[in-house]
Amino acid sequence: MPTITVSADINAPLEFVWKLFTLPEHIVHWNAASDDWETTSATNDLRNGGRFSFHMSAKDKSSSFDLGGQYDEVRPLRHISYSLEDNRRVSTTFFENKNVVTIVQSFDSETTHTEEQQHKGWQAILNSFKKYVESQL
Repeated sequence: MPTITVSADINAPLEFVWKLFTLPEHIVHWNAASDDWETTSATNDLRNGGRFSFHMSAKDKSSSFDLGGQYDEVRPLRHISYSLEDNRRVSTTFFENKNVVTIVQSFDSETTHTEEQQHKGWQAILNSFKKYVESQL
């Protein structure tokens, strides 16, 4: 499986970025690749061996799915890696430089969508996160 990498530079302090990236009450506000989708619920047990689950739905209710997995490694304010339920791995690293946080996320691709579609979708989610964080300052 090829690995795909996306990234975003967020103009906010690291602790604030981490909080909005990891707390369920914030995840539901930014975790969507387009305006016609939403995360309607989120649970997140952010610790080594902890599990997470996000219910994602088209706003017109035409489609929905659950995305879940288990955390392999959590290093607060620095790194999160997890395995999705289909055994694909995801790695997210947070780099801080002054008041800008760069998030770099790499993930194993899947076979349903092209690599370009997957890159665009995951990048759109990170862009949505950046927009959400910067709007909360």
